[in-house]
Amino acid sequence: MQSRVPTLCLLIGGLPDVLVWIFRTLRGIADCRRFRESRSARRRYYGRRRHVSDLVLLDWMLPGPPGVNFARQLRADQRTKDIPIIMLTARAQEQDTIAGLESGADDYVTKPFSPRELLARIKAVMRRRVPQLTDDVVEIADLKLDPVAHRVSAAGGNIDLGPTEFRMLHFFMTHPERVYSRAQLLDEVWGDHVFVEERTVDVHIRRLRQALEPTEHDSLVETVRGTGYRFRRTLG
Repeated sequence: MQSRVPTLCLLIGGLPDVLVWIFRTLRGIADCRRFRESRSARRRYYGRRRHVSDLVLLDWMLPGPPGVNFARQLRADQRTKDIPIIMLTARAQEQDTIAGLESGADDYVTKPFSPRELLARIKAVMRRRVPQLTDDVVEIADLKLDPVAHRVSAAGGNIDLGPTEFRMLHFFMTHPERVYSRAQLLDEVWGDHVFVEERTVDVHIRRLRQALEPTEHDSLVETVRGTGYRFRRTLG
């Protein structure tokens, strides 16, 4: 499968010209939000929205707490602990690189860097961090999926799913709390070589919810208006 680029990324940096340069580099391939410091990013974005970004580009040198502090906060939060983080910095000493990576960054990029290098590093990080479907049993909110036995169970009973709904649920359960468009779900569940209408996704989402409704797990499949769908980690 081709490496993914982020559908939504946060740019958190201290220098406006750097933010503008990166924003222009990513424009057209990702929806970006720009913040000068981490407090405003947390307050205005994570504090109010339930959407989790696909990537955080984080400058070490920020007004207020440094970027490494924000990276640790993201890793300590259950909702954001799996978000890929790329740290951008002029600090090129070995101890700085170690500190940045140990704070939770997936990559550490020293300035100056070119647009091509940044895009290549973003794709590499996304490729490493996005989990692929495995044969491991997955369990979320007492909903259990066994890929080998092709069985889904909850509340002590089995849940019957068609093959497409099973693949969709497997993908959702291994990629929780991320918003996916219909086009992305078609690529991930059906494969990018299959040509079907995007509204086909809605049909199978409805079937999946109907199958999960008796155990009240249908609420885990959430519609994000104007964007797509998200699978939640908790009921309610």
